[in-house]
Amino acid sequence: MQVLVIGANGQLGTAICDVFDDVHVLRADLDGENHLVDISQEEQVFRLILDELKPDLVINAAAAHSLPQCEKHPAHSFAVNASGPGFLATACKHAGARLVHISTDYVFGDGATRPYVEEDLPAPLSVYGASKLAGEHLVAAHCRDHVIIRTAALYGPAPCRAKGGLNFVDTMLRQAEEGAEVRVVDDEITTPTLTLALARQVRVLAEKAEPGVYHATCQGECSWHAFAEAIFEEAGVEANLIRVSCKQFQLPVRRPSYSVLDNVHARAQGLDEMPPWRDALRTFLVK
Repeated sequence: MQVLVIGANGQLGTAICDVFDDVHVLRADLDGENHLVDISQEEQVFRLILDELKPDLVINAAAAHSLPQCEKHPAHSFAVNASGPGFLATACKHAGARLVHISTDYVFGDGATRPYVEEDLPAPLSVYGASKLAGEHLVAAHCRDHVIIRTAALYGPAPCRAKGGLNFVDTMLRQAEEGAEVRVVDDEITTPTLTLALARQVRVLAEKAEPGVYHATCQGECSWHAFAEAIFEEAGVEANLIRVSCKQFQLPVRRPSYSVLDNVHARAQGLDEMPPWRDALRTFLVK
């Protein structure tokens, strides 16, 4: 089996390549030493998939996911997060390949009081969320053999290029080491998700799941403040951790206050292998 990973140099893409190490992995990204592709360019996508590589499985982990940049440049956001997946879906249909597309909890809006299931109505609050939702629709419309995976709050050992190479865990530990006051919001609830755990789940769903939409996050939920507290506890680090609200931060982009996902579809098929979020954190910290 030939597996093409789009966004192979990214935080999640790197982990996905690692879990497929026993098959022929084809790596593609905007730059680097791998196959080069800009998924917003239809000709590049078709040439790569239909003419050059002809993969059996395509996993799209590429995205424009800097929220402020998506708000400033909506055309670019929709080109990468919506049109790009649509081009991949059309190419996969013609190639007879399965497409696994990574999406986000940010397709949902505000007002939830329980974890979102796959059938809940999306209502994105940002350009990023709207563009990712549009990508989901185009994938489903153009490739029948698709698996759309929504996830949340990713962190992992590979650098996150959209955030200067740091993830939330590393940022918290660095600020504590520097003796800085660590201010973290306590009114945004999510599920921290380790990239390696998600990558393993991606493989399971790619190989065994029926076509459709799936949620895949670690189990449980917490605020970002509670996540930071757990990081310091598990790492044995003392920190001056301050609880603040989103209003105090005056963030430029509106985010859901509650975006916890329930992995209902994977669990119904006996395929949900995601660990509790705190167990995943311990795994990461002993790396």
